[in-house]
Amino acid sequence: MKRLFSILAIVSCMAFGNVNANALTASATTTTTTVIQEEAAAENLGFHQELKKRFIEGGPGFMGIVLLCLILGLAIAIERIIFLNLSTSNSKKLIANVEDALNSGGVEAAKEVCRNTKGPVASIFYQGLDRADEDIDAAEKAVVAYGGVQMGQLEKNVSWISLFIALAPMLGFMGTVIGMIQAFDKIQAAGDMQPSLVAGGIKVALLTTVFGLIVAIILQIFYNYIIAKIDSIVNDMEDASISLMDLLVKHKK
Repeated sequence: MKRLFSILAIVSCMAFGNVNANALTASATTTTTTVIQEEAAAENLGFHQELKKRFIEGGPGFMGIVLLCLILGLAIAIERIIFLNLSTSNSKKLIANVEDALNSGGVEAAKEVCRNTKGPVASIFYQGLDRADEDIDAAEKAVVAYGGVQMGQLEKNVSWISLFIALAPMLGFMGTVIGMIQAFDKIQAAGDMQPSLVAGGIKVALLTTVFGLIVAIILQIFYNYIIAKIDSIVNDMEDASISLMDLLVKHKK
């Protein structure tokens, strides 16, 4: 009987041990699977989710100001691009139409062609033709003066984009410096140099610099495109103005 009880006790212990071992194995497997799934989910974060996460980590203070620079800069850049594209016209076709109008109907017909044509070149032509009855010098002065006015219209608000390009990284650097100061304040308060104590603060501080540089790069691309577009239109205006003066001299003869 004692042997029977002993055998039953041993079998019970073995069965209980197997159950616990299976439970521990299942628990470990579940934990490992959860960790793997979390890591996979972290890796599968899209660009926007990752950007949003980093933006929140950077703090609403300086990150919000940097974002405001991006929004305002892009708004001005898009407005300028639309305006410049609308200001672009076929100068050669306009010159040909003005020449035909001068030959057929005189200055008034040429002015009517300019009134019906959009763009700075047509506006400059109109001002020059409006002074054509006086003399060539008066027409030339009108073209030069109104050309400066049109150039000012083309360059309107562009300086704000350059301001935001300079301001965004500077704000990022300021956020980094302030974050480093706060990290050193934590070290001083703790009285011990622990990496875990300052690592998070330093990471957050550097994020402001990264976002400031990203904003500056984006706006710089738009700024360079706008400047190149303005230069192209201005060169077209100058060439067309010379052609207009030649047409007026020929018409006077």
